[in-house]
Amino acid sequence: MKFICPLIVVKDMKRARHFYEGILGQIVKYDFEENVTFEGDFAIHLENHFKGLINEFEDKVIRHKGNNFELYFESEDLLELELKLMNTEIEFIHKIKEQPWGQRVIRVYDYDGHIVEIGESMETVIRRYFKNGKTEEEIVKKTSMPIEFVKDIVKGI
Repeated sequence: MKFICPLIVVKDMKRARHFYEGILGQIVKYDFEENVTFEGDFAIHLENHFKGLINEFEDKVIRHKGNNFELYFESEDLLELELKLMNTEIEFIHKIKEQPWGQRVIRVYDYDGHIVEIGESMETVIRRYFKNGKTEEEIVKKTSMPIEFVKDIVKGI
């Protein structure tokens, strides 16, 4: 068996596509109207169509804002993205926040209540710490990244 992609159910395809394509800059890989797969291999599926596919399970309710799953993306310009998101109707879970391992992230709900996390890459975290005077050993301790990975990133600075 091979895992292919996560699929989230959306109420309004046009609005969902605006969020993922227009705001987050995702590129469509396949467009089947009711089901759209993006590069990076995650998909959105129109709720009314999806309900029809599982109609034998009429007692099953599609719940939004379950807070038990998130889609994770990386961006090298979190501040610009945060400002862009602030000019939308998107609900923030939190604005830029540093995680215990040093990575800065933003979490929002998409228009259907799915958690979307956008973080800087760990390469960016390592570069930032090194430029701010941290040693490779201190970076390893903070980030839990392997020393070889940290050395490779630092070597390129």
